[in-house]
Amino acid sequence: MESAVYLGVDIGKSGHYALAVDAAGKPIYQTSVVNDEVALRKLVDWAKERQASVVVDQPGGAAALLLKLCWQSEVRIGYLHGLAMARARDFYAGESKTDPKDAFVLADVARAHPTRVVWLEPSSEALAHLELLCGYDADLRADANRITNRLRGLLVAHWPALERAFGERLDSRGVLAVVQQYPSGPAIKEAGVEQLTAALKAQRVRRPEAFAKQLHDAALAQTVTITGSATAARLIAELAAQLAAVLTRRDELEKEIEEGFFALPEAAILRSLPGIGPRLGARIAVEIGSISRFRTPGHLAAYAGLGPTPWKSGTSINANMPSRLGNHRLKNALFLAAFASWDARRIFSSLISLAIFAVVAISSPIAGTAFPFAATAPALPHPCARWW
Repeated sequence: MESAVYLGVDIGKSGHYALAVDAAGKPIYQTSVVNDEVALRKLVDWAKERQASVVVDQPGGAAALLLKLCWQSEVRIGYLHGLAMARARDFYAGESKTDPKDAFVLADVARAHPTRVVWLEPSSEALAHLELLCGYDADLRADANRITNRLRGLLVAHWPALERAFGERLDSRGVLAVVQQYPSGPAIKEAGVEQLTAALKAQRVRRPEAFAKQLHDAALAQTVTITGSATAARLIAELAAQLAAVLTRRDELEKEIEEGFFALPEAAILRSLPGIGPRLGARIAVEIGSISRFRTPGHLAAYAGLGPTPWKSGTSINANMPSRLGNHRLKNALFLAAFASWDARRIFSSLISLAIFAVVAISSPIAGTAFPFAATAPALPHPCARWW
């Protein structure tokens, strides 16, 4: 569907810049717009009167209000991703990067190459809910990783033997509770093995006697006090409390994600694939969105960056290279699912099942709402799947 007018909107936090071109690529309208409903509604009404197609450089975030108004007014709106935008800018005169130029590039690329634009459709409330939860979970995961690294850094700097003694158990909630009580080598020395054992037992830590002896021996091994150890001990206790709170919130969030994921009609199919649990399944569902927007399974594979890239020139170069493009979050989720399934046969089975999922979903007359074989899809549970 081609339009007579294309309206490019360069998205900003507090305001946007809009520029429209006609079928010949000549600018016919440009203005700056405040990011609020009244101003954006006027812009959308202008586009609707001229049957213009709107093109933005963000598929959400600061553009969310504009997207919603366009969908309500039945104005077609599309998205040009950042890499295509950066490459297209090189074809236009000048090295400057300004909001008017970016808006013009968006509109002109949509006019000349409409197939390069991803035309957006409103997502369901369930998917929007799940997308927000998955985004928050990713933020919490990054916070947990950052706090853990900081915690280990302080331990290595002041009590390296103690950090080795904690090992991989440092980021478990039971051990973190004990670290808040005894955050330093001297504190562990003073507590003694029996008191440490009692504290570990109270937190239901595995093999508390052996672990307490291991920590106590590591504390006794260092007699030198490094400058700033008292402050480090206080910070370690504070970081341990922060990390425990983040891990607790992630566990609570996992239940919310699981409830939201199983409310989706495609959840039964995704859950049947080896290595996919509620967290990974939710991420895959969010990144795919409506399956009906992919015409063939090959389009879905290309979107995930799983399709091979031919690398050929004359007779000397003839190879298929792995693609570095595609949706990296979706590709990473599929990699984790394959890694969790662990068995090559199960990995192959999961890829085949994903292809079947795409074929049936696309060909079904009720694609995107329900899938006829979801209730009978074979379950392939895996002990690692729930952690992903």
